[in-house]
Amino acid sequence: MLPVNNIRKGDAVLIDGETYLVLDANFHRAQQRKATVRTKLKNMMKGNVIEKTFASTDAVEEADVSYKRSQYLYQDGSNYIFMIMDNYEQVPVDEDILGDGKYYLLENCEVDIQYINEDIASIRFPIHITLEITYTEPGFKGDTTGSTLKPAETETGLSVNVPLFIEIGAKIKIDTRDNSYVERAK
Repeated sequence: MLPVNNIRKGDAVLIDGETYLVLDANFHRAQQRKATVRTKLKNMMKGNVIEKTFASTDAVEEADVSYKRSQYLYQDGSNYIFMIMDNYEQVPVDEDILGDGKYYLLENCEVDIQYINEDIASIRFPIHITLEITYTEPGFKGDTTGSTLKPAETETGLSVNVPLFIEIGAKIKIDTRDNSYVERAK
């Protein structure tokens, strides 16, 4: 059992026999009241998100979660084929499981496949990925004041806002947690 005070973002827990991924966990102590832990949880099989408040003395059961290092190979219809690095087994992952993560996939990129009770639950990408810009409007010369952004499209079809100095062909780092521009890739 895991005390709710120790729950962190990214943990997987069992609640009422179902597996939830912790999206957010905050410790709260209101004046003259018992401390609580407010959480935002995503059901790993159904996909719905709930908010649940626990007393600070409660405990939850940790879920049986494992990760396997994998390499993306190719797309086959609505399935994306990954190779498990340990045993070279090829595993199809449905497009519904990937969601918007499909825009981060380049051939031979490495990811972690998350398994819950031997079923594929999600794909965990590196925090930063490098993609090439294939389309963006040119910036205006001299317009360098402030942090003005313009829309751009990457080689995988991902739309991202970038600074005005970024041009077509530039390689940029993108934060996979919120699809935001980080910096130019070196």
